[in-house]
Amino acid sequence: MSTHRYADYEDEYEEYDEAQDAAAEAPRRGTARVVSALGGLLLTPIALGLLSWGGLRQQQLIQATLSTNRDPLGIALLAGGAILLLAVGALAAASSIGPILGGLVWGVLPGVAAMAMPEWGFKMVNFMPKSDIAYGVMDWLFIGGLLGVGFLLVGTGLAASLVRRRS
Repeated sequence: MSTHRYADYEDEYEEYDEAQDAAAEAPRRGTARVVSALGGLLLTPIALGLLSWGGLRQQQLIQATLSTNRDPLGIALLAGGAILLLAVGALAAASSIGPILGGLVWGVLPGVAAMAMPEWGFKMVNFMPKSDIAYGVMDWLFIGGLLGVGFLLVGTGLAASLVRRRS
């Protein structure tokens, strides 16, 4: 037992400090959620577009030449898309909402819609201007690439959320 005359009041004082810390952290958490959500919603379609376009370029080159020639622009597009997807996944460190939103909106929902009603997939892609990106996205949509990436992003967000709650 402590002989300090204020020892009985130390526990109340520590709880007060924790409450102040939690109140000070609330605006930072809100900002992190907004940044993560915007990043997930804006970076995910860009990343998927770059991956789709780069993959289509590589596929067309191999089909046209029947060789393993490399397309430097296609490789750069693939690398850029992969790095952007890495950034979306890393947003889970700030808030899980970014990867979850990006994965649901740009991967899971279009992928499930295209599997359930393939004509919806064609209608979704027809909203895009006719370009190599649109054809690449159509390929990714119908082979399940968007669905797979969407589930991976949702899983990343959920895993980060579970880890955060355990600590």
